[in-house]
Amino acid sequence: MVKSFKSGFVAVVGRPNVGKSTLLNALVGQKVAIVSNKPQTTRNTVQAVLTTDKAQIVFLDTPGLHKPLHKLGEFMVKNAFRALEDVDLILWLVEMGSWTRADQHILAELGPVEAPIILVVNKSDQVPVQEHSPFLDSLVEKGQFADSIIISALEGTNLNRLLEMITSRLKEGPQYYPEDWVTNYPERFIIAEFIREELLDRTEEEIPHSIAVDVDEIKEDPQRKLIRIRATIYVERESQKGIVIGRGGQKLKAAGIGARAQIEGLLGVQVHLDLWVKVKRDWRNKPGALAELGYK
Repeated sequence: MVKSFKSGFVAVVGRPNVGKSTLLNALVGQKVAIVSNKPQTTRNTVQAVLTTDKAQIVFLDTPGLHKPLHKLGEFMVKNAFRALEDVDLILWLVEMGSWTRADQHILAELGPVEAPIILVVNKSDQVPVQEHSPFLDSLVEKGQFADSIIISALEGTNLNRLLEMITSRLKEGPQYYPEDWVTNYPERFIIAEFIREELLDRTEEEIPHSIAVDVDEIKEDPQRKLIRIRATIYVERESQKGIVIGRGGQKLKAAGIGARAQIEGLLGVQVHLDLWVKVKRDWRNKPGALAELGYK
């Protein structure tokens, strides 16, 4: 008897900083999306792939749904809703103990969506356990959900059960990607995201969304058995350039060390990382600049 195999596309949605990227990385078992305590860090819809002996799940990690303030924001929100088209299942993340106007907005936007929705209450580790069930019950009453679950993506709580929920709702289908794939994004994209993540962790509040990273060159050096990578960090104003570089170049150096460690983990080889900082004025509001930096 031939063993049945399931497959499908699953969108992960929720307001900014609710833990979508952390969940995606935890489910796939490898880092494919950047994680930061700054909201709206995901700009592209990251496609990650999890293959088990029973199923292949293709996850779409959408940018956090929010009210856009610039062309980049419009691109992010458009990407988020585009991910809901033709998916087999939606995971809607809500933060345990926190219901906001943004959550209410997303609930309304999900109303006409045909795909079944699993309500996922994340960050259970941050709220006393006796508050878990009452909060979940209050959310379940707000809409029509295929299922609901309380998890902690950070601590791994209930993730196996969540995967069982997802798999049970997928139909029999083909294996879309090779079993060793974890993302369909090229190495350049992931490397740029690693660099951006390290910068987000070290810059002031007004800086993160003004930062874009473009990987200019990836070149093997067989004599020294390493890979040389050159990347340019773009900011919108001259004052931001100084903040990114830091006094005596220390902030940029620290970000480079952190990014290099992540990249070496990805590539499995020693890396020489060369970072440059340039000003591209008001790039978030210029369609040409957005396209040039990969936000199409």
